[in-house]
Amino acid sequence: MRLLLVEDDVMVASGIKLGLSDAGYAVDWVGSAERAEEVLRGELFDAAIVDIGLPHMDGLELTRRLRRPEMANPKMPVLILTARDALQDRVQGLDLGADDYMIKPFELPELLARLRALLRRSQAATSAVLSFGPIELDTANRRASARRGGGPGATIDLGPREWTVLEYLMLNAPKPASKEKLLQALTGWDKEITPNAVEVYISRLRGKLEPHGVALRSIRGFGYRLELQGEPAS
Repeated sequence: MRLLLVEDDVMVASGIKLGLSDAGYAVDWVGSAERAEEVLRGELFDAAIVDIGLPHMDGLELTRRLRRPEMANPKMPVLILTARDALQDRVQGLDLGADDYMIKPFELPELLARLRALLRRSQAATSAVLSFGPIELDTANRRASARRGGGPGATIDLGPREWTVLEYLMLNAPKPASKEKLLQALTGWDKEITPNAVEVYISRLRGKLEPHGVALRSIRGFGYRLELQGEPAS
């Protein structure tokens, strides 16, 4: 999942970005609302974390502008960070289009939990555990497993980027996920990854999913889709 962090305090931004990156997210950071607005006109993100107290244009005005149709993803979840605890500030932020807010200082585990909830909601998922056939992803505990009848699931060992690809595929299932979106989910501005690298992670995932009855089908010219083995190609 690719996130945009909008925070003008370098130390705060560095800490948040490190925590989110360690949790498996691709995170890009900008220090002003103006730069964020420019970026979001042309690039796709899965969610944005926006500080209210930004210089010049504040985070509330940015949140309002992010809902304009000319933005690349006007329905993108937005989580507001604020040092202001006045009720009116929180109400205004939500009314302008924010999906959630957190008051500084906050604990990273709560930020991660709120982000997972927003991302599930945006993808119409209702649980922290994603399922496809026998495959389960526990997004809260970062555990992948394959169910075996009524017994405990067999653990599937996934690298960080394999996890990101599988999570994105499961959130989109049964629809296919484009190669472009998978590439964006895997990397931010400060890291480079080639389209061929996506194919490497797809190949590795195939080897780990097929023994459990799940196929990863290539959609020519578009991307990839999860299917149960034996399903007819469509």
